[in-house]
Amino acid sequence: MHQRYLAFDLGASSGRAVLGSFDGERLTLKDIHRFPNGMGRLLGHLHWDVLRLFEEMKQAFILCARGDQTPVSVGVDTWGVDFGLIGKHQTLLGNPYAYRDPHTDGKMEWAFTQVSKEMIFEQTGIQFLPINTLYHLLALHKDESPLLKQAEQFLMMPDLFNFFLTGVTAVEFTNATTTQCYNPRTGTWAWSLMETLDLPTHLMPDIIQPGTALGPLLPEIAEETGIGPVTVVAPATHDTGSAVAAVPALGEDWAYLSSGTWSLMGIESAKPIITPDALAFNMTNEGGVENTFRVLKNITGLWLIQECRRIWTRDGDEISFDEITRLAETAPPFTALIDPDDPAFLNPMHMPDAIKEACRRTGQPIPEDKGGIARCIFESLALKYRFVLDQLALLRGKPIEKLHIVGGGTQNKLLCQYTANATQIPVLAGPVEATAIGNILVQAMAQGAVHDLKQIREIVRKSFPIAPYEPRESTAWEDAYFQFKTLYG
Repeated sequence: MHQRYLAFDLGASSGRAVLGSFDGERLTLKDIHRFPNGMGRLLGHLHWDVLRLFEEMKQAFILCARGDQTPVSVGVDTWGVDFGLIGKHQTLLGNPYAYRDPHTDGKMEWAFTQVSKEMIFEQTGIQFLPINTLYHLLALHKDESPLLKQAEQFLMMPDLFNFFLTGVTAVEFTNATTTQCYNPRTGTWAWSLMETLDLPTHLMPDIIQPGTALGPLLPEIAEETGIGPVTVVAPATHDTGSAVAAVPALGEDWAYLSSGTWSLMGIESAKPIITPDALAFNMTNEGGVENTFRVLKNITGLWLIQECRRIWTRDGDEISFDEITRLAETAPPFTALIDPDDPAFLNPMHMPDAIKEACRRTGQPIPEDKGGIARCIFESLALKYRFVLDQLALLRGKPIEKLHIVGGGTQNKLLCQYTANATQIPVLAGPVEATAIGNILVQAMAQGAVHDLKQIREIVRKSFPIAPYEPRESTAWEDAYFQFKTLYG
């Protein structure tokens, strides 16, 4: 008998509702509804339009009900870091700030004047990025925001939608760990750190594990959409947490790369790795399914290409991603290399100019056309992956023998091949919809249809194609890696 599960997978640029049908051995997927997402700029700040997103979610319920495809449960995953605040009488206090908003500028550096960088890492094990939740909370506090003063509950983005769906307030483990307000050693919020920084600890709700059933849809939503009292389950609500659950890996000597707007590269560990080397490498320890930890690095990913395309389209050239990739493939190799994580690329007004300026600043030839800029991005991403992979191997104390790439970036065959070339290990690409798959199969685990993480990965291997890429052109890529490390290592 087939069981249906509905996954809402909300990303920074788009959202989708995916219906999974599981027969006990294999999973099939069906797109129910896709919709755009993006940061809206208002009075100099960037926000998420959560009410519009929630209306899109309700539309997916309507489409399921209309098609007689009611699921047994529904789960929501989103990006990390961002949050909403709830005030009295269950009132949403404003549209949540988006992680690229400039109100965090300088807040990380200010935090270091109050608590040492080493102490923050010791208590949280999280990579230092200005987008981290900790610095958004500091920004609200230092700006004396009325939102923070009126707030009674803090909810990460997926937990906010779960609150809209069920009325239940809780934060799921995998997303809680992205905040730099969670202590993986104690399994609680980082109370001491938050108190030292004078942040309001009373806002922080209970932390729940992936696979927790939150309850049925609120009656008014069930009635409005016609879908009925479907159970809401918290999967791994951080999208990378769900994606890593769906990595079709065997054994232990592998790493993963969740490739999309961000590239998240890491290893799976039974315990967090909070060591001087992990701090020096600016690694992060985020939660996974079955109490695992994702020891990883957040790397600026296809955001670089997405923003270039946005600028080129704005300026009148309606160029597709496929065409950008074709132009890159025919451009001269290794003309110039950038560090994808250069702060200049966080949210520039004009990404192509920012890339040119980075090349100029480092004394390299400047790529002038679209193909040259795109090739610079793709080659630099692949070399950054090699750099991070070497660091991960040092942290685990053993070589990494293969790399699994999951997510939308697996559709870019050129970048997958470049990654194999740069890392000089086999690359296995797929599945594309890893996040939705992981979301669905953790729901199935909550319902008792799947036993554990090992079975989830076995189902993924049976259900979805995986594309292999073998390393090529080793000498040229080794020379380029030497150049990359000379510039940015």
